[in-house]
Amino acid sequence: MRIRPLTVGSMAVCCYIVACEETGKGIIIDPGGNEAEILALCAEEQVTVEYIVNTHGHPDHVCGNARIKAATGAEILMHAADAEFFARPEVQQYFSMLGLAASPPVDHTVQDGDLVRFGQQALKVLHTPGHTPGGICLYQKPHLFTGDTLFVGGVGRGDFPGGDTTTLMRSIQDRLLTLPDDTVVWPGHGYGGSRSTIGEERRANPYLHEPW
Repeated sequence: MRIRPLTVGSMAVCCYIVACEETGKGIIIDPGGNEAEILALCAEEQVTVEYIVNTHGHPDHVCGNARIKAATGAEILMHAADAEFFARPEVQQYFSMLGLAASPPVDHTVQDGDLVRFGQQALKVLHTPGHTPGGICLYQKPHLFTGDTLFVGGVGRGDFPGGDTTTLMRSIQDRLLTLPDDTVVWPGHGYGGSRSTIGEERRANPYLHEPW
């Protein structure tokens, strides 16, 4: 599995092009801007984009969906809870303050335990609500794409509509910190660094040692 990280958009989202080495088929995780750069890198790497996978529905992570879909024909995947939540008019109105495009309607919803397959590779969907109702992480040993659930030395916010800090921390404790120490953490923003490991976050992430 080949991973190409990019930092994109006005809110510095960590976007990932993840491809199968054998077939060239791949996915784009969280295209939050800089669509021309993302598409150029896919062309350079000869990646056939099959899916756009959103770790959650916040506009900074989905604002590139429409252009990437139009250019590649890739289908948009999002957890069912976020697909429903972010389709609500009042939620769209609230997040419109960011000045970023919402996602077009998703093509398929995913649930906990689903596999996102591309070529000979697959990433397992881990439902990790708390930052949003349908936040997900994507896992194939040893790689974990954490979106805005877990950062390097930090965690996602729980104070936006649909968020809940207690639920978020439970997701991290029960779904992520149970993974092997050498699991590579690829976060949704590089606030504390571009990557880490579950072992390092368990040891040194200050938010994971606070009462919640």
